[in-house]
Amino acid sequence: MAVANQSDPRRAETVEFLIDSGAAYSVVPQAILERLAPVPEQTFRLASGQTIKRQTAGALFKFGNKAGVAAVIFGEESDSTLLGAQTLESLALALDPIRRELLPLPMMLAFLPSVAEE
Repeated sequence: MAVANQSDPRRAETVEFLIDSGAAYSVVPQAILERLAPVPEQTFRLASGQTIKRQTAGALFKFGNKAGVAAVIFGEESDSTLLGAQTLESLALALDPIRRELLPLPMMLAFLPSVAEE
């Protein structure tokens, strides 16, 4: 999958991800994201209760003919590279955990008819 600077999509890198549909955010190695767009830090709480600081940004993700922007965490050496639920949703993809495949995600849009249409 490609990860790119959302302001300049030509600045992109190919990254291999472990898909974690239980993770909200995607994690990409810090060195890759710093080449794309450095940003300030944010504090995160781990499952153990420990807090850590990591840089975050928005990144453009490309997979096949799909592209979407999602929040991403700058992963350090000890962090796994993860593709989280927000990124999957931005690409209109869902994980089939049984078959271990990415499937198209039907996109929903709320529609309220205008008064003129009633």
